[in-house]
Amino acid sequence: MTLDLDAYFARIGWSGERRPTVEVLRSVHRAHMLGIPFENLEPVLDSAPSLALPDLEAKLVLGGRGGYCYEHNTLLAAVLTRLGFRVTLLAARVVLGAAPGDIRPRTHMLLKVEAQDDPGSFLADVGFGSSGALLEPIPLVVDTELLDTPRRHRLVHAPHDGPLEMWELQTEKGGAWEPQYEFTLEPFEAPDYDVINWHIATNPRSPFRQAVYAQRTLPGLHRALSGRTLVETADDGTVTERELSGPAEVLRVLADDFGVRLPDGTVLPG
Repeated sequence: MTLDLDAYFARIGWSGERRPTVEVLRSVHRAHMLGIPFENLEPVLDSAPSLALPDLEAKLVLGGRGGYCYEHNTLLAAVLTRLGFRVTLLAARVVLGAAPGDIRPRTHMLLKVEAQDDPGSFLADVGFGSSGALLEPIPLVVDTELLDTPRRHRLVHAPHDGPLEMWELQTEKGGAWEPQYEFTLEPFEAPDYDVINWHIATNPRSPFRQAVYAQRTLPGLHRALSGRTLVETADDGTVTERELSGPAEVLRVLADDFGVRLPDGTVLPG
């Protein structure tokens, strides 16, 4: 299909020179993070979101909705490719919140991106539903640090028995480095994510089927909804938290505070 770049850039509020440069990559990445929320409403409502580009455009660009990692990063990959970047699809194991010894499957989608004005590669990821998510792409260089204000990230190599080096993205929290996810540079293809997406969206044990998760990054503030718990974290570290009363208030908060408006008559599970 012909992706409507004008509509996409209007959605994220970006108006720059459309060239495959590092500066364009950085600014589009940040604008996407600020412009389109993270949400998992399809799995909660017993369906798997489509990863077909026309459907992603209808939902995330024209429909005023958000999505989770496969949706966000599939859309961004298409945009960057249209702009002339070289994009490789990758998959990661989320280690954030894992207990010692836990081995999680590779279920997170992310991107390796190459620009025309830089000989190196960058890790791009606009679909990680966490306050530790990248706001800007980070150079794929071991031990490199990125100040993507107000956040700070770094990439390190993690112990690994396989033939490829294992990379780990970390974010700074309270003066310490907190691991987020681990990945190799093995390329993945779109059908791989169709399988992973179906598993994550339909497996009754998947956390994305158990509760509503929504994230919204705004200037000066990160907003997160987990089930009925709404947490707002200011850039200065101030945290406010409150419990919502029930599904009706969740729907209202999704619309008013996250910009996620579901069709009239939508009923969330109790």
